[in-house]
Amino acid sequence: MSGGAEAGELSGGAEATRGPARRDAEATKTAILKAVRHLLARHSQADITLKAVAERAGVSAPLILKYFGNKDSLFAQVMSFEEDAAALLDAPLADLGRHMVRHVLVSQSERGADPVLRIVFAPLHRERGDVLRANFRTQVVDRLAGRLDGPDAGLRAELAVGALLGLGVMFGIARGERLRASDVEDVVERYGPLVQAQLTS
Repeated sequence: MSGGAEAGELSGGAEATRGPARRDAEATKTAILKAVRHLLARHSQADITLKAVAERAGVSAPLILKYFGNKDSLFAQVMSFEEDAAALLDAPLADLGRHMVRHVLVSQSERGADPVLRIVFAPLHRERGDVLRANFRTQVVDRLAGRLDGPDAGLRAELAVGALLGLGVMFGIARGERLRASDVEDVVERYGPLVQAQLTS
């Protein structure tokens, strides 16, 4: 958000009660939450400052406090994977493996991280790591399992997601040189069937 938008939100008065101002406020909140999800996919919560969130979101730290109260309240709102899972699983089952692989690679290459990968940092988030794990199992793995036919749907969902996370870690954290230099669609064609094999067994 621009400084002008932020100033408008902080100025109060009649303008703040109108539709466009409310939409600006919601857009700002969304930008802040997206910034936190992005940073959590790359760093532990303890290492993330409000200043870093503010810079990523294009707002001021005081504006974050205005909307979310404090850092703990802010981070409590980003423990959910609902929105991330909706994008990750947004494809017909027959093409879901390739879609999931493409989603992770594009997120990594274009945005620097896939928000789903923040589960990798769960051990660093102390007690909130347990919340993160529970949400990940329910909102990502169990949601995927619910779409699968045949036996062992839960296990197959875990294996498919595990393969996907491995790819994301190799790309974004281990930073595999050959993988990062490869064309996305080439990797999709190579790795997508590996994931798909668990989805349609």
